[in-house]
Amino acid sequence: MRRRARRTAATLVAVTAVLALGGTAGCATLDRAMDCVKTADAIATSVDRLSTAVSTATDDPTRLAQSLDDIDQELNTLKNSTGDADLAKAVEDLRTAVTNVRTAADQGDTTPDISGVTGAAAEITKVCAP
Repeated sequence: MRRRARRTAATLVAVTAVLALGGTAGCATLDRAMDCVKTADAIATSVDRLSTAVSTATDDPTRLAQSLDDIDQELNTLKNSTGDADLAKAVEDLRTAVTNVRTAADQGDTTPDISGVTGAAAEITKVCAP
């Protein structure tokens, strides 16, 4: 009887430890996913601002540069918060698209094509979806 009690106690300790570790790891994963979703949402907002800035670039060309800077800042935040390969590729694709828009604007294009930016931002949102 005493041996059974020890085995039961040992089993309970082991199960509790597994649940505690699993719960902690699960929370860390959930926290990372929530950070990803928040950042993806911020990127989507920045892309919306970029779209508005492009449509009004002749009135205020600084808004275009500021919108691109905002997206770059969100990308840096997102890149530093994940090790996910799919997300890293989506971030890099968006960074490339932002660079292309910035180059076009710097070369005098007052209405650069932002479809690459919107497509890459949509991919980040897809990758970050819980």
